[in-house]
Order: sequence, then structure tokens, then C-alpha cells
Amino acid sequence: MGSACQSNTTNTENNATEATTQDAAASDSASRKYLAKPLIKEIYTADPSAHVINGKIYIYPSHDIETGMPENDNGDHFAMRDYHVLSMDSIGGKVTDHGVALDTKDIPWAGRQLWAPDAAFKDGTYYLYFPVKDKQDVFRIGVATSTSPTGPFKAQPKPIEGSLSIDPAVFTDTDGKTYLYMGGIWGGQLQRWRTGKYDASKPKEQEPGPKEVALGPKMARLSSDMLRFDEPVKEVQILGQDGKPFLSGDNSHRFFEGGWMHKYNGKYYFSYSTGDTHLLVYATGDSPYGPFTYQGVLMNPVEGWTTHHSIVEVKGKWYIFYHDTELSGKTWLRNVKVTELTRKPDGGLETINP
Repeated sequence: MGSACQSNTTNTENNATEATTQDAAASDSASRKYLAKPLIKEIYTADPSAHVINGKIYIYPSHDIETGMPENDNGDHFAMRDYHVLSMDSIGGKVTDHGVALDTKDIPWAGRQLWAPDAAFKDGTYYLYFPVKDKQDVFRIGVATSTSPTGPFKAQPKPIEGSLSIDPAVFTDTDGKTYLYMGGIWGGQLQRWRTGKYDASKPKEQEPGPKEVALGPKMARLSSDMLRFDEPVKEVQILGQDGKPFLSGDNSHRFFEGGWMHKYNGKYYFSYSTGDTHLLVYATGDSPYGPFTYQGVLMNPVEGWTTHHSIVEVKGKWYIFYHDTELSGKTWLRNVKVTELTRKPDGGLETINP
């Protein structure tokens, strides 16, 4: 399915549909207890990547819309077309929706499905990293730039060479070097790159067998201009406490999608979604390249099928931004939330029940 331009009229209609769906879901969710409330209710948002820039919190989420498409394992019904940037002065404060920051129609090489983004800031320029299927229906990672954290962003004419799959997560280390992590299996197509080249013939069932080593996310250091990879793409290794890599059949521990990196007391924390078991888990290492050793569950399953997060420090406290489906009750119409993280004395993370 090709992506279409979303006019102001279409936006109004989508917002009206979203509001109606929210009302219908209200009675279903009334009996449930939630740890946090949606940050914004006027539109559906998911996959929130949060950053503190000049003391202000900026959130770069997906923008869910109702398409009427049936659900499937490849996620074709997640047919998002644009991004909105959200901001807030403080946790719990007013959230501002800054409108459309980037639209599929303004990305020269894009075909469809503008999925979970991330952002970075360097030397006066803001960078928005995004996955979208190209015109051959292959997910690539693109980058767009702006002089404002809220956009509008102008996309580069081509995707980042060597990029693949979905869920870009950008991490700038204390030495100023910046890394991009990416990858998601099933609809995210990571399993199609097992040989190093894209294989269009392989469905999700042809990912590694249950007793084979699980697929890991990919990563590379970004160039100084933040627009390309400065080295060959590498696979990130995630190990169990026994020092052995997880097997593909270990659905409660192996990587699925939604990676995120943060650093605390000199340790690198790589957190990710286990996908079909709906857990957010984390592993730690001594280098941004890994290997990372599994430490535990960060967040138990949210309401809804997908789970995707970011972790950020705000005024000395750590918070996790995540999503669920409280407003709609539908897996493809999600809403972003935030709650505080609790660290153990050893730096470990307490498990959150959302």
C-alpha cells in the first residue's frame, strides 16, 4: 500500500475518529488500574523517544492512525504517515503538540509505514532518525534535519547507506561519539538480513530455529556530521548470566525490537522489547558495542500488543517513557505515558507494573 498525503481535512477526520474510539474504549478501561495517564489524548501516539534539550523535554513518538486495515503479524495495519513532536517543561507538566514535523510525502525515497523514530542534537542542528519502507517495500533508516527541535524536518534524499530494519535509537556517549542502534524481527524485517543481504523470500517463520542463536540488534557509530555510518554495521551480542548468547526460542529473554541505550555510573544499559512475550528487559555492558549481559525485567507487559520505550534523566531522576492502549483498547491505536524508574543500590532497575 502506498502512503498518501494527509491533508488538514484528513487530520480533522482522523482526530474525530480517534476521539470516538477513545469514548468507546473508556468503559472497557474504567475497570482497569493504570500506573500513569496518557500524556496526550487528541491524537494517538506510541514508541516515545524522549530527550532533554536545553532543560526541556522533547518526545519523538510514532503517530498512530486508523486505516481500517486488518491486523497481521507483519504490522501492515501500522500504516503511520507522519510524525508529531511533543514537548513538556517538566514531568507532569503541560504537554504541547507541535504538529506535523515530517510527512511521508516529503521523504523522496519513502514508500509507506513511518514507524518509531528517534532524535539527536549537535552543533545547532536537530536530527530526526526514522524507519520507513522504501519504494521496494524494504525498511531503511533515514535522517532529516532541522534548526528547531520540533521541526519541520527536511529529509536527506537517500536513506543512510548500510541501514536496515526499524527502531533507530541514537546514543551519544560522554566522549561525544554517537551510535545508532536498530532492528526488529517479523514485520521489522531483521530476519531477512541474516546473510548480510536482504532476502525478500524469507517470511518471519524463517528466522533462526528455536535452538539457534537469536538474532541481535545492529549498530554502528555515526559520522561527525550525524548523516552516515562511520564504520561497518555490527551485530550487538546479548548474553545470559551464564555468558552464553540467548537462543531464538527463548522468547522471554532474546531481543525482538525496540532497543534503547542509556548510561549510568559508567555502565551501558541496553534495554529492549522481547516482542511476543511483551516484556521490556535490560542488559548491561562496559562498552557501547557490548557484549551486554542480561540483568532482568524492566517493565511487565502493558495493555496492547507492542511495547516500546525510552529512558531519560530529568533533573536528577530517571524516567521511562512507554505506551499502552488505555484510550482505544485497540493494539494499533496507542498512547504514550511516563513514569519514574527506581534504581537498586547496585544500579539495577526495579521491575515496573504498568
